[in-house]
Amino acid sequence: MSTPYPFTAIVGQDDLRLGLLLNAVSPAVGGVLVRGEKGTAKSTAVRALAALMPEVPVVPGCRFSCDPAAPDPACPDGPHEDASGVSRAARTVELPVGASEDRLVGALDIERALAEGVKAFEPGLLADAHRGILYVDEVNLLHDHLVDLLLDAAAMGASYVEREGVSVRHAARFLLVGTMNPEEGELRPQLLDRFGLTVEVAASRETDQRVEVVRRRLAHDDDPAGFAARWAGEEAELRDRITAARALLPEVVLGDKALRQIAATCAAFEVDGMRADIVMARTATALAAWAGRTDVLAEDVRQAALLALPHRRRRNPFDAPGLDEDKLDDTLERNGGGDDEPEPDGPGGGGDGGGGGGLPPQGDGPGTPPAPADGADDTPGQPEPGAPVPGQGGEQQPVRAGEPFRTKMLSVPGLGEGAAGRRSRARTEHGRTTGARRPEGALTKLHLAATVLAAAPHQRARGRSGRGLVVRRDDLRQATREGREGNLVLFVVDASGSMAARQRMGAVKGAVLSLLMDAYQRRDKVGLVTFRGRGAEVALPPTSSVDAAAARLESLPTGGRTPVAAGLLKAHDVLRVERLRDPSRRALLVVITDGRATGGPDPVALAARAARLHAAEGTASVVVDCETGPVRLGLAAALAADLGGTAVTLDELRAESIAGLVKDVRGAGPGHTDRRVA
Repeated sequence: MSTPYPFTAIVGQDDLRLGLLLNAVSPAVGGVLVRGEKGTAKSTAVRALAALMPEVPVVPGCRFSCDPAAPDPACPDGPHEDASGVSRAARTVELPVGASEDRLVGALDIERALAEGVKAFEPGLLADAHRGILYVDEVNLLHDHLVDLLLDAAAMGASYVEREGVSVRHAARFLLVGTMNPEEGELRPQLLDRFGLTVEVAASRETDQRVEVVRRRLAHDDDPAGFAARWAGEEAELRDRITAARALLPEVVLGDKALRQIAATCAAFEVDGMRADIVMARTATALAAWAGRTDVLAEDVRQAALLALPHRRRRNPFDAPGLDEDKLDDTLERNGGGDDEPEPDGPGGGGDGGGGGGLPPQGDGPGTPPAPADGADDTPGQPEPGAPVPGQGGEQQPVRAGEPFRTKMLSVPGLGEGAAGRRSRARTEHGRTTGARRPEGALTKLHLAATVLAAAPHQRARGRSGRGLVVRRDDLRQATREGREGNLVLFVVDASGSMAARQRMGAVKGAVLSLLMDAYQRRDKVGLVTFRGRGAEVALPPTSSVDAAAARLESLPTGGRTPVAAGLLKAHDVLRVERLRDPSRRALLVVITDGRATGGPDPVALAARAARLHAAEGTASVVVDCETGPVRLGLAAALAADLGGTAVTLDELRAESIAGLVKDVRGAGPGHTDRRVA
């Protein structure tokens, strides 16, 4: 077994370490979500936490880690009457993003259940994680059906496994810790709210601190056991501090003033529901215990808000999480803060790691990367949006996107088999049952009626004598189900001079932003190709990070000629590569243009030829016609016909338009149904 990296050897990342330690002190805080770029010690810190957790008393031989002082009366391995206890180390159970449902919740032997009436149950990861840590790396990439199971278990503190009327229930209370890279996509709001705290991590920009990170990492890799031994003293000291804080926690008093500050802060930031208030109260109490105090101060409330509220405040999908700290300070001040309490030392609310008492000394503090510039259009001396940029051949400054709106439903026709999502019809493990088949491998979803029909003709030959059905392995039938899949939505945006009028391009960006919000909700991958001037470029390769696409769209300049053919050919290259990478994920091509191709000899004919390449490969497509004015040439509609797709205007794209709901876009080629939109 490999030696884990010591928790106390992690350089910097004070917020990350503090969030994990507060959960070690008070598991009722509800876990922590760690957001940040790759290579910032997210997974290292989470895995190192297990060594600091106090030991857990369990009933010997119980696969569900029952507490001998209060065993679960419904435990499948019970009853545990007058059971003696043994202690073991707290577990950190990792949930892979590609895990099956049975691996997470456990599995029943359906064949034995039907033939013998025996509940033969094999526990899953939720049972292993009971009274420990459940760690999900890249939690934002977790499939929706696993997210649903996690939500149920987190809400009820129990896991239920049901197969055709046969059910097993066991306790499943765990500390949920997730890590994610926001560039790969955001988390579902329902699961996001289940994390008690959230922390943002980034690599330090200080040279000395980066040097120390590399030095310690190399030393650990060269001699893991020796490196861990050098940090054993600090690890023991921190473990003792956690134990002392846990013992002190019941004595901490959360006064009325602190409660009013918590309630006022949650109200000021307009968080939904009451979970934020409860989590803030538990976090502030844990901060006080961590600092060795029995009273909660304003600095504890402030630090609790910085950890518990950023992911809960109301925001658009593409807004970065965070709090306005000036507003936070003003709210605390107006509700009794700063009367006779010490001022927080710095914006983090504490001198050592922020908030309640900080962490053991770590040498140099963490580097703080410079904040990104906000609002380029508001910077003095910047050209007016829509104005030409000197020396750029007619290129114009980016304009702001118009107000987003709810769009019609665009979906790929036919039946796919791609990743779970909410856009197009697909064969999935979850959804409505449409038929039955022989299982390939382990049986996961029994089709009871088909199984009985398969077994019924053989009962006499099998010597059936009683009332029970004699079922063999060959009789079992797997249910086939139909649900929804996520698609690759590739936007091809015309950024040429014909689209560059400020009001018009703002409306176009607003439409694309609306479609991006729709893609975010439907769990799609997105990509962005733009064309203008002399060619086309991939502004954003296909990614699950829809907010990255929104950021690229916001800064998109316009101007120059309209090389429609170049844009379509670039999109063709992108889709060809993506089919090799992810052949099961179907694509939806969304072209936003007025269709007025210019530049080079016969640009309209070139655009038509490029469009027919997509049609020949059966790519589902829709053209958003941006042509305005009293005289319309209908070139976008002609382009849609060449693509084998459908054209809609900007007004028709709105969900509330009288044209009705868009069900399918047309796809040409084998295996695709040619359907017009409503």
